[in-house]
Amino acid sequence: MVDLDRTFHVAQVLRQIRAQQVTLLFGPRQVGKTVLAREIASRWRGKTRFFDLENPVDFARLSEPLAALEELRGLVILDEVQHRPELLPVLRVLADRKPLPARFLLLGSASFDLIRQGSETLAGRIGFYDLPGFDLDEVGADRCERLWIRGGFPRSFLARSESESVLWRRNFRTTFLERDVRFFGGAMPARTMDRLWTMLAHWHGQIWNASEFGRAFGISHTTVRNQLDLLTGTFAVRQLRPWFENVAKRVVKSPKIYIRDSGILHSLLGLDDKEALLNHPKVGASFEGFAISMILARLHAREDEAYFYATHSGAELDLLIVRGQRRLGFEIKHTAIPRVTPSKRIALEDLKLDELVVIHAGRVSFTLAPRIRAVAIRDVLTELRPLP
Repeated sequence: MVDLDRTFHVAQVLRQIRAQQVTLLFGPRQVGKTVLAREIASRWRGKTRFFDLENPVDFARLSEPLAALEELRGLVILDEVQHRPELLPVLRVLADRKPLPARFLLLGSASFDLIRQGSETLAGRIGFYDLPGFDLDEVGADRCERLWIRGGFPRSFLARSESESVLWRRNFRTTFLERDVRFFGGAMPARTMDRLWTMLAHWHGQIWNASEFGRAFGISHTTVRNQLDLLTGTFAVRQLRPWFENVAKRVVKSPKIYIRDSGILHSLLGLDDKEALLNHPKVGASFEGFAISMILARLHAREDEAYFYATHSGAELDLLIVRGQRRLGFEIKHTAIPRVTPSKRIALEDLKLDELVVIHAGRVSFTLAPRIRAVAIRDVLTELRPLP
């Protein structure tokens, strides 16, 4: 199995490291953070030191963190830092030294606690970088379908066969639920959590309703909300927020729910190959979630710049990207023949979009109407430009 070149992410993280005393590189387990960090270390001009906090030896070496770290120079990498959150106050002391003898790269497998604690403890000293799975820019447009079916986890995408990819995803689910979710405070047994995650897969692409989901699962809406936030914080789920600026319409104010990785979604739904996926009722929702991930990656858009829009009267937009004064809208359809609908025109005007792009499953990109383009998913790399 050969790893793909992740030059873009290496360059972006190096830029963060040079700009900030401390950088947190976060993302789901097995997404390639450690491999990326070692590539960064190989390109760093100067000394580097790597600590793996899941390694008992390295964990023990940091039993007195100030004494262990204050003499180091160059770039210090701390992998799986969520195992030692008490390091953050120590890093604040080390980051304030002048001149600064070392910079710190932290790797973590959960976003919510690490970002909150890092923001509070290391305010003004820390930068954040969210490492996603593979995207079209890394794998190439000719492997778009494979990326959709297998997902972006390196070991799943690069597996030698479909059966090997399917097995890796099944094993990942078990490990994730028994280790990561429990470590970060999951109160449910792993088997129960797997059932909940599977139900969320059937909810993929729908507007969240905690009470309805709780009734279907037989637990309180508060418990459901807590577990959903846990799965979101460990990168298993994406909550796409609604856009509800002061428009004169009744708009939906609950998030949309997506399983973040399309390959894991297919594993949860029991879809082991292309034929099973194309014949499943969730094929359209799966394509929608996959396209959202590819759009965000191509535009270099952050999660906090992404929304959806829906009114109770029926107008909707699958994805709205807002950066500064720019507003880009995306409608996503698993069809080869996209059309302009009244809903699209309403969203175009309601949201004052610069442009509306219809992402579709066909092979040809073309203009549908003024300010409305149809873009084939394979053409995302050539038809969409990264945001400035």
